[in-house]
Amino acid sequence: MKMNEGVEWAMHSCVNLSWIPGQAVTAKHLAAFYDLPTAYLNKQLQALARAGILSSVSGPKGGFQLARDPRKISLLDIVVAIDGPDDAFRCTEILRAGPAGDPRADYVKTCHISRAMRAAELTYRRELAGRTIAEIAENVVAEYPAAPENARSRFANLKS
Repeated sequence: MKMNEGVEWAMHSCVNLSWIPGQAVTAKHLAAFYDLPTAYLNKQLQALARAGILSSVSGPKGGFQLARDPRKISLLDIVVAIDGPDDAFRCTEILRAGPAGDPRADYVKTCHISRAMRAAELTYRRELAGRTIAEIAENVVAEYPAAPENARSRFANLKS
């Protein structure tokens, strides 16, 4: 399974925004933080806004900010906002065309490969749903205590 690189960018942006609550940051500044292409990051930020994870503020002091408490934003919320809600594995029921295929069977439910893949995806989604932006931010601070202040300082010093 390959995730869109925008998922990583969105997660990092949300962590940084969690350290500056109530302050909107432009897509340009969020992109400059990691030397990312602004237009592409902006697409990811717009997807987060459509999902209710970020809010978009217009005007001279505009930009993006968290729309929800970071304790209520799961990593799964971000993955779904960027990559969509579809399962990574899609059973196409090729067993139906095999030598013992049954045209009436529901191979999505009965195929051992389909069941194994669905179980693995459920575990993956549960893990992402159980991890929040706040938890990630706290883990970063535990390892790098200056990270929030460094982020605030960097955003404050970026030129418009």
